[in-house]
Amino acid sequence: MQVNRRSFLMGSAGAAAGLAFGAGSTIPALAEDAQLRAMWWGSNDRAKRTLEVAKLYQSKSPGVTVVGESLSGDGYWTKLATQMAGRSIADIFQLEPGTISDYSKRGACLPLDEFVPSALDVQSFGADMLKLTTIDGKLYGVGLGLNSFSMFFDTVEFEKAGIPLPTPDLTWDEYAKLAVELTKSSGKSGGPYAARYAYVFDAWLRQRGKSLFAKESVGLGFTADDAREWFDYWEKLRKAGGTVAADVQTLDQNTIDTNALGLGKSVIGMAYSNQMIGYQLIIKNKLGITMLPRERKGGPSGHYYRPALIWSVGATTKQGEAAAKFISFFVNDTEAGKILGVERGVPMSPTVREAILPQLNPTEQETVKYVNMLKDQVGEYPPPVPMGATQFDQRVLRPICDELAFERVSPADAATRLIEEGKATIKG
Repeated sequence: MQVNRRSFLMGSAGAAAGLAFGAGSTIPALAEDAQLRAMWWGSNDRAKRTLEVAKLYQSKSPGVTVVGESLSGDGYWTKLATQMAGRSIADIFQLEPGTISDYSKRGACLPLDEFVPSALDVQSFGADMLKLTTIDGKLYGVGLGLNSFSMFFDTVEFEKAGIPLPTPDLTWDEYAKLAVELTKSSGKSGGPYAARYAYVFDAWLRQRGKSLFAKESVGLGFTADDAREWFDYWEKLRKAGGTVAADVQTLDQNTIDTNALGLGKSVIGMAYSNQMIGYQLIIKNKLGITMLPRERKGGPSGHYYRPALIWSVGATTKQGEAAAKFISFFVNDTEAGKILGVERGVPMSPTVREAILPQLNPTEQETVKYVNMLKDQVGEYPPPVPMGATQFDQRVLRPICDELAFERVSPADAATRLIEEGKATIKG
């Protein structure tokens, strides 16, 4: 089965844009009592795994057809916005912690409480895990795995440079020095221009007792002085040669194949821990994983456990119960778990986690070890992000950082704009 990362269609019609699940399957065409549309973003590897689980589900659920669509990171949100405007949201669609609050409050997600536990079994996750996808007292999604922020690095380039591999207690000052050294020795840039990564900025703020968004009110959790310090750090590092150039960083759409590390432009990348699998698939050299740098030795890490990705059910669906059953299968079936591995994070279900451990390859085992290592390092999971968080990331922070990297604005002016535009964007 040929898979591309644009779109996948599974249905007996086998439309030109994709792949047919129903055609050639053992499910009689006349038995199609429910057709579910599923939509997600991610790598080719994610698409292949998702398609395999959907086919497995169809083989065990006569009368159900799953139509799936995989999109690039930037195209996904455009497609979802179009679906919301047309009241035709996919029955099952993918979100992540930074977007579930926003989209549920905008009416995109169907509350799932009525399907628990009859159609949706989440009892083994534990109450704390359900809090990760509960907004205003209602369950709007199911986490597909646990992860946290992380730093990936090309171990071969470190060895060539004679630089010790980074450890969990690395400070931001130490990181800056090794990034510059790597640029000089490797022929690549040391690392990304991570000023534009909202999750890295959030960890940096949490290390200082603050946060990206206010904890007990609507708004930002940091000041212009905090932002200026953040921007100053990355501008000094860029000018010292420790980051990729502005034109490389602006290509990054928060996807593996547009990240500087994935493009082969840097030795270090900053991303979510579950993405290590996708990165290793396209990078020849062995990758390592560790925590993001911290303010000081022994200080707070700024990390917290988060649902790697989330399945939500579209508010406009006519197949709510069927969608809930598919999600329940996705997160609880051990055969499905073996197909999915830890590409979307370490499974929430202890049973699935135990079932897949023996089959994991070394890269997958590294991600599990990393999540387990964080046990004594993580802080409290923050409150759900406010409405406008997605726009803040994509339309405020990233564009301002791009202007900063191209030297069209100073760190001080960029910080002022971030506060002013951020306050206007966050709605509550």
